[in-house]
This record gives sequence, C-alpha cells and structure tokens, in this order.
Amino acid sequence: MKKIINDPKNVLDEMLNGFTYANEDLVKRIEGTGVIYRTFEEKGKVALVSGGGSGHEPSHAGFVGQGMLSAAVCGEVFTSPTPDQIFEAIKKADQGAGVFLIIKNYSGDVMNFEMAQELAEMEDIKVEKLIVDDDISVEGKRGVAGTILVHKVLGAAAEEGLSLGEIKKLGDELVQNIKTIGVAISPATVPEVGKEGFELEDDEMEYGVGIHGEPGYRKEKIKPSQDIAQELVNQLKKEFSWQKGDRYCLLVNGLGATPLMEQYIFINDVQALLEKEGLVIEFKKVGSFMTSIDMAGISLTLVNLVDSKWTTYLNHPVCTSAWV
Repeated sequence: MKKIINDPKNVLDEMLNGFTYANEDLVKRIEGTGVIYRTFEEKGKVALVSGGGSGHEPSHAGFVGQGMLSAAVCGEVFTSPTPDQIFEAIKKADQGAGVFLIIKNYSGDVMNFEMAQELAEMEDIKVEKLIVDDDISVEGKRGVAGTILVHKVLGAAAEEGLSLGEIKKLGDELVQNIKTIGVAISPATVPEVGKEGFELEDDEMEYGVGIHGEPGYRKEKIKPSQDIAQELVNQLKKEFSWQKGDRYCLLVNGLGATPLMEQYIFINDVQALLEKEGLVIEFKKVGSFMTSIDMAGISLTLVNLVDSKWTTYLNHPVCTSAWV
C-alpha cells in the first residue's frame, strides 16, 4: 500500500484538521468530533445536515457552506458516524426553523441518524429526514453520487426560505427522480486494512460496484468508454422509461482515481447517446464528488427534471469548497 499518510489510525482526525485549515473562511470543526459546520449563518431558515463514513471526499464536508449543507458529520473510513456526533451537528446547525437530515441508504447511517433525530426531538428541535437511494445497480438501492444533487437542490430551497415541511415534500419527490449507476476498473484500499477491498484482474471491470466496494452485477473484460457509456445509459433507460423531449440533469462522477481527461471522454460519449434518445439536458456537471478513496471508475447520474424549479435550484449560486 502506497499512501501519503502518517499513522492509518489518525487519518480522519488529520484529514479534518487539514480540511478546516485549508477552508477556514468557509467552515469550522467541533473540537473532538467529526462535525464540520459552516461559518455562514442564516437565522430563521431550515438547516441541512448530511454525512456518513469518510473516504468519499469531497463528500460530505466539501459541500458545507452557503447554499448547500449547514453541517456534515464525518465518520471513520467507510464507517457510519455515531448518533452522538450527528446530534452535535444537528444542535450546531439549527437556526430556529428546524433541521433536515439527508441520509444515504445504508443500514448504519439510517439507524444512527434516526437515533440522533430522536435525541434532537427530545430537546424540542424540529427534525425531518430523507433517505437517498439512487443506486440502481443492485437490490437495496444504495445512496451514492445522486446525494450531492439532493444537497444542491434542497440547499437552494432552504436558502430561498422553504419550510421544513416544504423541503421534506420536495425531497421526497426529488429522490424518486434520481438514478445512478457506476463501474469500477480497480478497487479501493482502506488505509487501516492496507489491501484492496475486492479483486479485479488487470483486464477486468465490474458494473455496479458500490462506493464501499460492495459487489456489482457483472464483471467482464474492460471495454472502451463508448461501450461502458452504452451499458450505463441502457440501464438508466430501463429505470426511467423516458420519452423524447424529456428534460434531465446529467452528473458524471469520478470515483477517486479517475482523471478528468477520462471523465470528459466519458461524458462526451454519454452526450452522444442521450442526444440520440432525444433527451434535453438542462444541467450538467463533471468531477469527483462522491468518491471511494482511490477506486478507479466512474458513475453516471440522471435526474428527471419533472419540475422546472429544480433546474433553477441546480443553478443557484453556492459558496462551498467542492462545488464550483
């Protein structure tokens, strides 16, 4: 294992110290916790809190700031944050209008965030939650890169002044229209484990691998970008059953070790396929937003823009370290 780290046991603490130092104009850390919160305050507006295990940087701390998350809770690598830390984030984020939790669909995350919600409600903090399950690769529907677009849309809605109930209603509709599928060409290595999380031969790739190295739905010999794009678009088409003229948001996400060069080649191939399908792409984004440490691979997210307001929210200006 080759990594630019010190003691593997200190990765989270040292990473968060470095992150807050590098972005001290935007965020601070609650000492002794994995909670990152924004320096910007909006009294009387709904606060958004998300988080999960680390190793997915820039998620989720990179999306803390004006127009997106109020706070993010960072657990150990690929490990859910504890309820007490999530509770600390809720208390810090609350600006008097309640707190909205955005949770990826993993059993540990769901359980711990719900426990923190109960603790907050005991202290008369109004809390609502949303579980993101955009991954279409396997049964169980994991929460993956589409989560970032939830942060973006709901963050804009909160800044606009929507109530906690209105944001809940918007979020419920939004997640039903977000779908993601990915492919890996090499696995990730967790620092404390020191070896790759799953096996892929040098000439293999795997469709549908999760962001923690969970198995996908098929291994095969590696193919050109055009063929990979065709597979992922075909799978998404089955889920959406789209029609010519439908309006969509497009997100191409690198999984950690995928150069932007390859991401741009891939979105070029995806664009050609979606153009043939007659879809109207109203918003597009390329970059590494929800990673899996050093996994090489890519994911493709589409959002069916059934409400024109969602496009406005996607284009709403923000001030965070990772959304530019």
